[in-house]
Amino acid sequence: MMTKRFLHIKPVLIGLFLTMLFNTVVGFAQESIHPRIYTSGESKSDFLKRIKQEDWKQSLIDKKIENLEPYLEYVKNDPTWLVSRLQMNWTTKHDKVFLKGGNFDHSEGLAPVPTVRFSGTRDWATAYVAPKIEDVEPYFDDVRGYYVAHKKTKKKEWVHPSKIGHAIEGINRKIMALVEDAAFLYWVTGDQKYATFAKPVYETYIEGMYYRDAPIDLENGKQQRLSGLATFEVIHEKILISLLTTYDFLYDYFEAENVNLEHSVAVFQKWGDQIIKNGVPDNNWNLFQARFLTFVAVVLDANAAYKNGKGREYFLDLTFNTSTDRQLSINESLLVYDQDTGIWPESASYSIHVITTLLEIVTLLDNTTNNNELSNFPIIEKAALASFQYLFPSGYSIGFGDSNHKTLPPENFELLIANYRKYKDSEKEVVISGLLEQMIAKDEYKRHASDLFELFFYVDKLKTSETDSDGLEQLTSPTFYASNVSLFNQRLGSGDSAMMVSTFGSYGNHAHANGVAIELFANNYVLGPDMGKGSSYWHENHNEYYSKFPAHNTVVVNGVSDYNAMRSYHPFTLENSFPQVGITPTFKKLTFSKVSFFEPEAKANQQRFTALIKSKSDQGYIVDVFRSKTQKTGTQRHDYFYHNLGQSLSLFDTNAKALILKETEDFGSKHGDIKGYDYLTEKKKVITSADVQAVFRLKSKDKADNMMKLWIKGSELQSIYTALAPKSNLLSKGTAPIEVIDNPMQTLIVKREAAAWDNPFAVVFNPYYEGEENPITNVTYSSLKDNPSTQVIDVLLSDSKTTDKIVLNTSEDDVIETANLYQKGLLSVTRTLKNNADLEYIFISGMYRFKQFGWEIIASGAPVTVSVERIGDTFTIETDGAILIRAPFVDGKKTAVLKVYEEKELKHSREGQVGRFNSEQLEFRLEKAYNKVEIVY
Repeated sequence: MMTKRFLHIKPVLIGLFLTMLFNTVVGFAQESIHPRIYTSGESKSDFLKRIKQEDWKQSLIDKKIENLEPYLEYVKNDPTWLVSRLQMNWTTKHDKVFLKGGNFDHSEGLAPVPTVRFSGTRDWATAYVAPKIEDVEPYFDDVRGYYVAHKKTKKKEWVHPSKIGHAIEGINRKIMALVEDAAFLYWVTGDQKYATFAKPVYETYIEGMYYRDAPIDLENGKQQRLSGLATFEVIHEKILISLLTTYDFLYDYFEAENVNLEHSVAVFQKWGDQIIKNGVPDNNWNLFQARFLTFVAVVLDANAAYKNGKGREYFLDLTFNTSTDRQLSINESLLVYDQDTGIWPESASYSIHVITTLLEIVTLLDNTTNNNELSNFPIIEKAALASFQYLFPSGYSIGFGDSNHKTLPPENFELLIANYRKYKDSEKEVVISGLLEQMIAKDEYKRHASDLFELFFYVDKLKTSETDSDGLEQLTSPTFYASNVSLFNQRLGSGDSAMMVSTFGSYGNHAHANGVAIELFANNYVLGPDMGKGSSYWHENHNEYYSKFPAHNTVVVNGVSDYNAMRSYHPFTLENSFPQVGITPTFKKLTFSKVSFFEPEAKANQQRFTALIKSKSDQGYIVDVFRSKTQKTGTQRHDYFYHNLGQSLSLFDTNAKALILKETEDFGSKHGDIKGYDYLTEKKKVITSADVQAVFRLKSKDKADNMMKLWIKGSELQSIYTALAPKSNLLSKGTAPIEVIDNPMQTLIVKREAAAWDNPFAVVFNPYYEGEENPITNVTYSSLKDNPSTQVIDVLLSDSKTTDKIVLNTSEDDVIETANLYQKGLLSVTRTLKNNADLEYIFISGMYRFKQFGWEIIASGAPVTVSVERIGDTFTIETDGAILIRAPFVDGKKTAVLKVYEEKELKHSREGQVGRFNSEQLEFRLEKAYNKVEIVY
């Protein structure tokens, strides 16, 4: 795989690295050169000359000039126009801020100048509209609160600041972004109008923060250790970067104008200390905080320049090397990564954001040290490449926990390319440039500069390379397991026939209470999506529905399955899978996983087997067998939930006759179920013990209807429900058609009023397009009298001749024996023609001994995974362990040659021996694992 060439980098020697770092930055700081965040290595004239040659970069400067023009005009007519719209304690001049948990309570005290208002609430969800800068009342400071319009009624009301979300910090941030742009344009053009525009706003804010204290939580709860100086979370202090950038670009002007820069330094130091003091030390927060601290460090001079010694070395040390209560050093934080997989222990969206943040940090640092900082932190590069394993075949990320379906951030590639260009690593640069070009070719990304980071650090032109059509395949594997987030992905097929199932538990940060859940990709869409997060983490729809079991494709026990979301420690155990993670097998007809899970609230044992199987064509189907039982015997109930894209859901019997459903009020908190059930609407049900077909229909303009048929095993004490659930909040145009992105989710529920272990839920998912070939003609379920827990699933394929027989046990130790089959082991899948005489393949896994169709395979010790695939009179075999093979004669041929291959080369061959116990068989022994062996008759 491509990733290997990137990862052979020696780990950094931390002590030596920091010595070099400090020597470099101290020397630089002593020169007191500004600006230094973005431009330390290049003269202004060279920069401007280079930018003018690149329209996509010059356009950002042009856009900033154009955007500032109306505000310059406002200020020309009224010098107080912009500064007066800052959200300040203009008349009260309060210097103390008091909170009650996640809400602003009040402020008090008296400062010599107007002070900066603190944010209204931690919760960004609000029913009120934040005013535009133009609509803000000048010098607003009213004891009645804020006079704002309600989103629904459009009428203005007086409300407490805690009711308006992030409006206060948002207004100030927008104003300071204009000031930052003006500072940059002063540096670019030398036109003093930009500096005079920025100066009074910057000074007013800095002085207002200089004289204002950090907030105090009256409840002295966890909020006390999360707040920044301007916002409820130290990770949202975005205005700090605008202030630092303004200081950097206008430093010489401020000095000439006798601006009190000591107050600026004091505010930056206070802000940095607040970020170090507060926050969360062991998840994404810590690194978002580190990014702010790196900006602070780069702007400040050496420690020796300040009486309190809090300069560049001080903040770099606390960022990279020395851990404190709430701020683990980056060196220690990087140990949180799974060093083997490169996966961060949070949901995909947050993990990917962490990669972006780390790349920005090392880019900022490297701009100062010129010491190839990325090479000092090899796990960052490894994580950036590992993030491809999060992707569906469409190139959009999976959605477990608080995630969204998105492409990987182009900035990750841009910053890697910038590093490779700077340090002349052409091979890597061309590879990553090729991947970025693929995104550009698919209209998922257009190179443009939207901020200063992109303007200064992205390379001007990508190195041309031939677009690699299988770039995603090179960076992904058929199966991928990340234990630190309880995630198992399996992929099968390519192009329009690609399928994928993502199976996830609840482990790490930003996880949901979902048991063992899946997302299912087929027909170019995530047909079976997760639901994403709610309106906010404090909103009832998140805490009651989106983060809870009923919002996921899982099984709820007794209507009460639940546990803590967010920080969750409820992983599944991966018991069996094929192929091995990171291996591309010779046999490519299927993948599978079997995981087990303990649901703590209902005290239930659960087990989920999920397989992707190719049909005779490139299309395929998905098998899902979910076992669930409480540890206590007696009355119990198990609800199998599945959500699918579409505008309709219909139920049919095995004769394709529509079932009649009746409206019902089943489910809900009034019945003792968790609140998540209350979010289901239009509930209908049918009680039946027979097999049922459920058909989801997804209509898109100018396309054939996208169908998902579920072949559902019947059972006594079983009811089938259809319902509408709230929309999925993680969908994007890359994973769902625009027609259904905001629609309620069509939802299927199979309710079993009995244990579902020996008689589990069994479903075959059958995706196809209406009017095109359906890979499945029929599915039948059966069981064995002496082994009722064994699941036997016969899938008749589209030619109505070929049958896939799936025989699934509960564990590797289960034994079944019939007149035609002996199986001691977990799984067998066989494909035969109608008369069973023409065997296409045998696949067994978790198997000690298997006997069928004249074949016998016996493991030598541990259970094995073996495939036997026929092409003419040749059988290709793959095994992951030592085995004895007893093979039947073929077409009267009583001899055969065993050919053994290693690294695709024929190593040796030998004839089979006639069986001692059965003279109609040939015996072959394989002493170890082989990815290719042939028996040739």
